Amino acid sequence: MDRRGAAPRPSHVQDMANILLAARGSTNNQPIGKNWVSNFIKRHDEHKTSYSRRYNYQRAKCEDPKIIKEWFDLVQITMMQHGIAYEDVYNFDETGYAMGLIATAKVVTRADMYGRRQVIQPGNREWVTSIECVNSMGWVLPPCIIFKGSVHIEGWYQDSKLPHNWRIEVSPNGWTSDQIGLRWLQKVFIPETTSRTTGKYRLLVLDGHGSHLTPEFDKICSENDIIPIWSIWTLGSRSDVEGLQPYG
Repeated sequence: MDRRGAAPRPSHVQDMANILLAARGSTNNQPIGKNWVSNFIKRHDEHKTSYSRRYNYQRAKCEDPKIIKEWFDLVQITMMQHGIAYEDVYNFDETGYAMGLIATAKVVTRADMYGRRQVIQPGNREWVTSIECVNSMGWVLPPCIIFKGSVHIEGWYQDSKLPHNWRIEVSPNGWTSDQIGLRWLQKVFIPETTSRTTGKYRLLVLDGHGSHLTPEFDKICSENDIIPIWSIWTLGSRSDVEGLQPYG
């Protein structure tokens, strides 16, 4: 994960170790101790811990060309190492928006008014998230729409205008989560891309959201010949790179 742009936290290393224990079918179902990760790092000189750092916005803007080039070099190296065809590259992102949000629109006003007129925006709109993924050749996967709620509403699925292959999820705040990320991978990405894969491996470019930085997500990718790589947002800079996302 570190080489692909997402150095794991100690808690993620602990989760990985527990996953490996479970896979071995050990009769001892006890998880590893709280000091196991630190002791593991002490025993292996090739590993170390360090602190991530905040990245100054103005500095990031100045260094963007360098950061972007380094990231594309990483993508190229990863593709060469695994023999990934350009037709098997996918870019993933989430887009959040408030339901009923008023956008810029043409309005009629007095001729003596200068500047743009302001429109009062309701402040109690619910948040909705859309998970989107696009292939490097230009075709898109069905989106996954996440509504705020705890249960699915039957009326959502009775609308004849709703495409049959769109996936609907719910979460307490309308945001994605670890489990929603896993279900998207298993129920949307893998079924939609397996039959269209040119080579053996698929490259999946992800943002740095926590739901994609879990050992479970990485494990499922490995089992299905998917190579996840995290975007330059995860590497430090979040400025002026929205254009590199599928629907930036």
